[in-house]
Amino acid sequence: MIYLDNAATSYPKPDEVYEAMYVSMKEYGANPGRSGHKLALKAGRAIYEVRELIAKLFKIDNPMNIIFTSNATEALNIGIKGLLEPGDHAITTSMEHNSVLRPLKSMEEKGVELTIVQCDSEGNINLEDIEKNIKENTKLIVTTHASNVTGTIFPIKDISKIAKKNNIIYMVDAAQTAGVYDIDVEEMGIDLLAFPGHKGLLGPQGTGGLYIKEGLMIRQMKEGGTGSKSDLLTQPEMLPDKFESGTPNTPGIIGLGAGIKYILDKGIVNIRKHEVELTKYFMDELKKIDKVRIYGPMDIEKHAPVVSINIGNEDSSEVSYVLDKVFNIAVRPGLHCAPLAHKTIGTFEHGVIRFSIGPFTTTEDIEKAIDAVKKISREI
Repeated sequence: MIYLDNAATSYPKPDEVYEAMYVSMKEYGANPGRSGHKLALKAGRAIYEVRELIAKLFKIDNPMNIIFTSNATEALNIGIKGLLEPGDHAITTSMEHNSVLRPLKSMEEKGVELTIVQCDSEGNINLEDIEKNIKENTKLIVTTHASNVTGTIFPIKDISKIAKKNNIIYMVDAAQTAGVYDIDVEEMGIDLLAFPGHKGLLGPQGTGGLYIKEGLMIRQMKEGGTGSKSDLLTQPEMLPDKFESGTPNTPGIIGLGAGIKYILDKGIVNIRKHEVELTKYFMDELKKIDKVRIYGPMDIEKHAPVVSINIGNEDSSEVSYVLDKVFNIAVRPGLHCAPLAHKTIGTFEHGVIRFSIGPFTTTEDIEKAIDAVKKISREI
């Protein structure tokens, strides 16, 4: 199968990921941080090494400010719900995933004010629209780094400058960029960074994390055993224990670490160059096909490796079915858990067909996808 659904989950993973997970379960599958025997200590050290790898990748000074979660959705929920209080005001955009919008709407029901800034038809944000919506009680700005629908890359540093000028916390959803685009939390002014492990970081499903800037006070969403301060009946305040109750997904975290090692060894610049070049080639060829409409910016510098299209007036799910059954190509149709983004670009009724490129996508894969789109276009 030609797999072009990497924006949902990257596949395949590097062989090192599968091997690392197997070894962790077979050779030291004990409970990390809960016992003093050698297997538990080895598991605990292995998890800390993954924190260090993440810190290296995102230029984070203290690895203990990285919280492991089950996915980016959990990370976003912790940041949003753990920060906002009734009476606070939050700003987001119309290009966000429901992992951002639903927690914010939930907090709105609890008395948080919410402003959703409208983006343009390519998914671009106007910085002035963010600035003019800031109020005295604005506590949080949260945006995607790149849209999962159009691939539109947001100007993170510019948004951060607006936030810092107004003493507002800035949270970034890096679901579509972590592992492909350079992220430096200090240089980019990111206070909270949510990231999945199973996409660009090449780890397994069920992994992800949240970076919390030193000194930020965030409420935890759950309490329980942490292996620390066990004499207390209250949750410890120290990071990362405050947010990591219960037995962690050790094999998953170890697999995530192997994925990040692969990225660091391969070079994030080289991975990005490969994906961007294939994305540009794909878009350039799609432009030549009758009845095909491409969504998002045409400037590859502003476009992550996510290409969404429609063919004539055909329903996106029908086209996706044909791509799968006839051409053996895996894509993602529909609304992509981002209804406001589809309303923004005018595709709410039919959705789009999303092709997303990964590090193991080949030129041959893209050529076959182009040929398939041509054939479908001719048939309708």
